[in-house]
Amino acid sequence: MQTYSTLAQWLDHCEKLHPKTIDMGLDRLRAVAARMHGGAGVRFDCPVFTVAGTNGKGSTCAMLECILRQSGYHTGLFTSPHLVQFTERCRIDNQDIDEAVLCRHFAAVEEARGDITLTYFEFTTLAILDALASAHLDAVVLEVGLGGRLDAVNLIDTDCAVLTSIDIDHVEFLGPTREAIGFEKAGIMRPGRPAIVSDPVPPASVIAHAQEIGADLWLVGRDFNTAGDKQQWNWAGRGRRYSGLAYPALRGANQLVNAAGVLAALTALRDRLPVTAQAIRLGLAFVELPGRFQMIPGQPTLILDVAHNPHAVAALVANLDTMPYAPVTHAVFGAMADKDVQNILHRMYPIVDKWYFTDLPTPRAATAQALMDMWETEQKQGSESRVLPAEAHMFTGAREALHAALAAAGETDRIVVFGSFVTVGEVLQEPLPRLNAPHLSSPAGA
Repeated sequence: MQTYSTLAQWLDHCEKLHPKTIDMGLDRLRAVAARMHGGAGVRFDCPVFTVAGTNGKGSTCAMLECILRQSGYHTGLFTSPHLVQFTERCRIDNQDIDEAVLCRHFAAVEEARGDITLTYFEFTTLAILDALASAHLDAVVLEVGLGGRLDAVNLIDTDCAVLTSIDIDHVEFLGPTREAIGFEKAGIMRPGRPAIVSDPVPPASVIAHAQEIGADLWLVGRDFNTAGDKQQWNWAGRGRRYSGLAYPALRGANQLVNAAGVLAALTALRDRLPVTAQAIRLGLAFVELPGRFQMIPGQPTLILDVAHNPHAVAALVANLDTMPYAPVTHAVFGAMADKDVQNILHRMYPIVDKWYFTDLPTPRAATAQALMDMWETEQKQGSESRVLPAEAHMFTGAREALHAALAAAGETDRIVVFGSFVTVGEVLQEPLPRLNAPHLSSPAGA
């Protein structure tokens, strides 16, 4: 059996095991998991929430975790991908897992694997699931990586499935329509167990699958609903009501949709995991999640957002529209080549004045030149959507692009760093530069 002493060595090992980055299916993973712990497998002795969807998964997981922690529960959280450090993917009681602990679980997977090949995501996910299952927790929240039905996370039979917004993404694996994608994501549902759908207009395939397997389906408008004004909001559903709630600390109008699903999930499992109204208020008030319309204080305003598909970018545009007027909007953008970049550029084009396209350190990424070429196509087709022409530049890294934007920005401008997790992660790898527009520090009269 191969063994390593550091997490970096294990991750390098995982990258070389399987010829494909993504290999849909659970058969290989189930076989390895079944061999672990002397054949006992990987099992949780606490309630498990599994969250799938196109957008809003990370926010939903963060809110669930924070409210449960405010209720005094010991929690585990698995999310992916990470922004800076791999250990961000596994959090126990709101702390990233220790590398040495995680290495032991990598070794357990390797010992059970034998001659079965696992992808990087399958191997690392199984190790993290094993770490969480061994931690004697009160509740665990698992974020699906891609799809749901064939995702590694679906190895675990969830106690409560949560489906966030469903839109077009990963079409080569999940299908080209919301109906096809909805069916894949509905695969995390289990017979007789709660299935919360926070998408206000879910695909019919989601409802049909829930009914076919006999899941306890919760739909917005039927089983739970929200109301409110600019100051506060209310939630009601299945014998439970919460009034006068503050809006989630996570910014963006879309967060209310996510929060409504969170309260439905907690209500569905209230007999096993009771939470108080005060815990809900505190959880929504204190929740944090880097890279989701994250605003960094200073001048100019800096916004970080991992919006990397048209649906998420539409939410980003809506959130930017609610901000105070900014004379110039600068955008640092890097994305994977398999994303619908042309549509993303089309949605952002009317509001961005200066673009800073960046290469990313992964072969999956679109080059800055490719992004520039698509932007030029959009510029030719969409010039009528702008009063003044936009401009664009290319860079070899997101950090370099950000520094260029900071050098060009005035104190009342705004800079949006968005796209891939890798784009935002590169910016967050080092301490952020001081947000102080160049002329603010100039001598008077200079």
